[in-house]
Amino acid sequence: MSLKFKQVLIALLVILFNHSTYAQPDSIDVFVQTEMQKRKIPGLQLAVVQNGKIIKAGNYGLANVQDSIPVSNKTVFSINSITKAFTGVAIMQLVEAGKLNLSAPVSDYLDGLPDAWKPVSIQQLLSHASGIADIVDEEESTLIFPTAEMSWEKVQAMPVDFLPGEKFRYNQTNYVLLGMVIDKLTGMPFAEFITNEQLLKVGMSKTIRSGFGATKEIVPNTAGGYRYSQGKLINMFFSFQPFLQTAAGMSSSATELAEWIIALQNMQLLKQKSSLDALWTPARLNNGQPGGFSNLLNGYAAGWPIIARSEHPAAAAVGGGRSALFVYPNDDLSIIVLTNLAGGSPDAFIDELAGLFIPDMKASNGFGLSPSIKIVKAGLDKSGYKHAIELVNKLTKTNKDFAINEREINSWGYKLLSQNKIADALEIFKLNVHLFPESANAFDSLGEIYAENGDPKLAIKNYEQSLKLNPQNTNAEVQLKKLRAN
Repeated sequence: MSLKFKQVLIALLVILFNHSTYAQPDSIDVFVQTEMQKRKIPGLQLAVVQNGKIIKAGNYGLANVQDSIPVSNKTVFSINSITKAFTGVAIMQLVEAGKLNLSAPVSDYLDGLPDAWKPVSIQQLLSHASGIADIVDEEESTLIFPTAEMSWEKVQAMPVDFLPGEKFRYNQTNYVLLGMVIDKLTGMPFAEFITNEQLLKVGMSKTIRSGFGATKEIVPNTAGGYRYSQGKLINMFFSFQPFLQTAAGMSSSATELAEWIIALQNMQLLKQKSSLDALWTPARLNNGQPGGFSNLLNGYAAGWPIIARSEHPAAAAVGGGRSALFVYPNDDLSIIVLTNLAGGSPDAFIDELAGLFIPDMKASNGFGLSPSIKIVKAGLDKSGYKHAIELVNKLTKTNKDFAINEREINSWGYKLLSQNKIADALEIFKLNVHLFPESANAFDSLGEIYAENGDPKLAIKNYEQSLKLNPQNTNAEVQLKKLRAN
């Protein structure tokens, strides 16, 4: 068989599997395939739950790049930190059983802890507000010492990073302790408790068969792990020590996770609606504010990152920069996207995917924009974006509640760019430098779009202004060298 024929055959196989389980290729498939191409994701699995039913499931691309094995209904993916969501449910089950109190200190349940750890509450462990040092080097994704025993001894001797509840800081030690609490209160290993009380009840056979953290064993139909290094796709291998598997030990499929979500919302895993609410209510720090990863994932509850916002809030479990599970409780919608690419970051596009089911969540309809930006957008959609400065000047004078800031204007400009509305984005970046003439970042963004638009002269002018305002702007320096070299 010739190399060319093999390549054609592989392409046909990928196309064959690039469709929904329940329907012919549609707008959802097109959206997913576009994101995969943009992010260079080798393989992806999708499930959508609406009104308590799986309404869409799809397999796309390659589970195993080396051998050109397509993603199929049999494929399972490592879900990394989405495992924490299962741990959160397990903790709430123990709360319902009267064995655990979220506000109680962990020292009520575990003996022999360092004095500085004793006042940390179960809730603070769940929501990463403990201040306890991390047993994992997050940069290297390895334990802080070569063995589990040495790492555990070392982390107990380390000073706390901050007082309990003072800050949010993602930390695997928190979930090691929660695993110990589950072990003690149930009289069985946490993996067995989660399997018995969740996986078996839902019928998650592929998840059970994959085991907890069995990444060094031969697990049938497991998608490979990949990442990019210097622009080249390479293998990514990892394994989880048994005591870390409450934090990141599971593998599953999109449809089995969808069935788990259905069971969770149907109160098959928890008995009280208040428990489900607690599972998805972001914890508050000592200052009364929630803490989270980013502007999007701006809170953290019981094992679940939270998107706290007035429109379409979500519980958003994410794992390894490669998989995400978004539940929109107010909309009776859930979306699961699993990939085999670290850095695929499906959490960055699931909101837009949700817009295919809830039209007002589409970025093109203004979802995610502030009320004031939405007013500007509505006006410019009618009059044209060349009138941006004129309209904003008018609104500033006539509307006492109108207020916009540099950051949200910049973000809007990049959203327009992602929608391929380059001319409109240019006008918004020009608006930003008009309103914030002392902002190096605003000029940097304007320089970027001029460069992309094939206008090096204006790109250089704006990068020079950005560098003048902020001499430490290394990006402007790099871009100026490139532009001047051409």
